Amino acid sequence: MPKYLIERNMPGAGALSESDFAALAEKSIQALVELGTKIQWLESFITADKIYSVYIAQDEGLIREHASLSGLPADAVHEVKAVIDSATSWRAHWQEEHDVSKESGIY
Repeated sequence: MPKYLIERNMPGAGALSESDFAALAEKSIQALVELGTKIQWLESFITADKIYSVYIAQDEGLIREHASLSGLPADAVHEVKAVIDSATSWRAHWQEEHDVSKESGIY
């Protein structure tokens, strides 16, 4: 299933308390239970005035429906096309140096 990054404009988000975060999480979880197994919340990142959430979902429509049911904004929804991290460069170099098809005799 595709992965999505959701941008939620929430002024003052960075100043919320743990109990405020727990209440937001509960709203999200309740909506997820209602929507079933076609959507999953992975994690969220809090900045001063926004929350960025990562979900796996069958399609963008489920992301929007989740936002509606939970009462949480979904100001922008972006499908993740690739993920890079500190190991990305290492993997690329390794693959160049170790052409597995040639090493195994398959051309």
